[in-house]
Amino acid sequence: MVRLYQTRAWQEQLSPSIEEMELLALETYTALPEEFRSLTGEIVIQVAEFPTEDIMDDLALETPFDLLGLFEGRGLAERWNPQTGEGPNRITLYRRAILDYWSENEETLGDIVTHVLIHEIGHHFGLSDDDMERIEEGAGDAYPAQSAPQ
Repeated sequence: MVRLYQTRAWQEQLSPSIEEMELLALETYTALPEEFRSLTGEIVIQVAEFPTEDIMDDLALETPFDLLGLFEGRGLAERWNPQTGEGPNRITLYRRAILDYWSENEETLGDIVTHVLIHEIGHHFGLSDDDMERIEEGAGDAYPAQSAPQ
């Protein structure tokens, strides 16, 4: 006998594309508290499949799945002496590593992206893990509650 189970149409679902994950990251970033976002100044948020070989070498990574995200840029205290040709701060999220982590844990993709963004910004600006945990807890409050379909 066949057991029927009604669930989402997983047969038609794909993992999020780079573009979809980038939109998720941008939505997540805009939902973070303004005082936290102000630390970054002008920022670019992008998604790549994996870190480059140079980044892997610089960070002594064993595998590209070891890095979920990377902040590149300068903190507010370092910006008093701008250098010519310097671009804005940048956060790169690594899609494949995030999806791999997502598949092995019981967290939503949105929660993982929020965590990575907060930690990339927070560690760069010297925030404590407790500070980042408080920001992370408050980030969920910024999303409007979704109403049930009528």
